[in-house]
Amino acid sequence: MATYVSLFQFTDQGIRAVKDTTKRAEAAKAMAAKVGVKSLDILWTLGPYDLVAIGEAPDDETMTAFALSLAALGNVKTSTMRAFRAKEVETILGKMA
Repeated sequence: MATYVSLFQFTDQGIRAVKDTTKRAEAAKAMAAKVGVKSLDILWTLGPYDLVAIGEAPDDETMTAFALSLAALGNVKTSTMRAFRAKEVETILGKMA
């Protein structure tokens, strides 16, 4: 499975209901599991992003569909990046010309 890091910012709707953020995170984990995304960790952060999530998905399409479904609920905006572990980077580097 591929690893992804997602950065989240609360929308106006999300910040108005911030007291429910941990409940929404649990609901997001359940939604992720239903579509084949494994939630590894969710962290609340200071700075320009309000949350950081790390997850695994079988492919980019599955992760993108999940991220869009989550954003469509209206509480967060997302920015998701594919992440590579050291072993994966070694494989990539081995394919360089």
